[in-house]
Amino acid sequence: MENRISPESSLWNPWHGCHKLSTGCRHCYVYRGDSKHGKDSSIITKTGQFNLPVRRKKDKTYKIPSGNLVYTCFTSDFLIEEADEWRIEAWKMMRERYDLHFLFITKRIDRLSQCLPPDWGDGYDNVTICCTMENQERVDYRLPLYKAAPVKHKIIICEPLLSAINFKGELGIWVEQIVVGGESGKEARICNYDWVLDIRRQCIENNISFWFKQTGYRLLKGEREYKIARQFQHTQARKAGINYSRGSNSNNYSD
Repeated sequence: MENRISPESSLWNPWHGCHKLSTGCRHCYVYRGDSKHGKDSSIITKTGQFNLPVRRKKDKTYKIPSGNLVYTCFTSDFLIEEADEWRIEAWKMMRERYDLHFLFITKRIDRLSQCLPPDWGDGYDNVTICCTMENQERVDYRLPLYKAAPVKHKIIICEPLLSAINFKGELGIWVEQIVVGGESGKEARICNYDWVLDIRRQCIENNISFWFKQTGYRLLKGEREYKIARQFQHTQARKAGINYSRGSNSNNYSD
């Protein structure tokens, strides 16, 4: 999935590269971007940005301003196995920068218990862990693990949305937001608008914030399939006017 970074947000990619894990990974935007430069996305490497949260300017102030939302590890998975030796230091930086809020997305929620720092407890106040669930099969597997995980801020990511999804009555105040989006790229699979609306219904019934983030390239609405150019996919989703907020939670993952 992709995101545009606002002036009050920062992007921190401490490592780069990932392994495709489930059907949602088939047309991964990281792989798509790397292929243009002849880069192998399956090789996980520590980046030159690794210590970005604690870097300082000449006047000794931090380069990332206090209060920023830091989108973390968006060209990899924070819980990927190859990063186990680096993650300890990454957690330490998150602790040091308690004035920032870190947000990362994972498909590896089943590894979380192996990856947490000793002082994690029931979660850091300044960390949101999002879990991807792109179809019913991934919901059935990941949702129980995610619901039980010791995380203070949880957001479900249904992007790319590849099937109808039934959360089977498991939603509640434990999840702050559900983000839905179609798949981008010319090889994109269809996103059915009815699937989007049904997830929205489940959010409203449980008073959970809902964000229709992007239409994707192929959106099926009624009997008609729309092919939407990349530059319009976010704006067309906004124009649908179906976003729902249960409050003004500033840690929600949104534009």
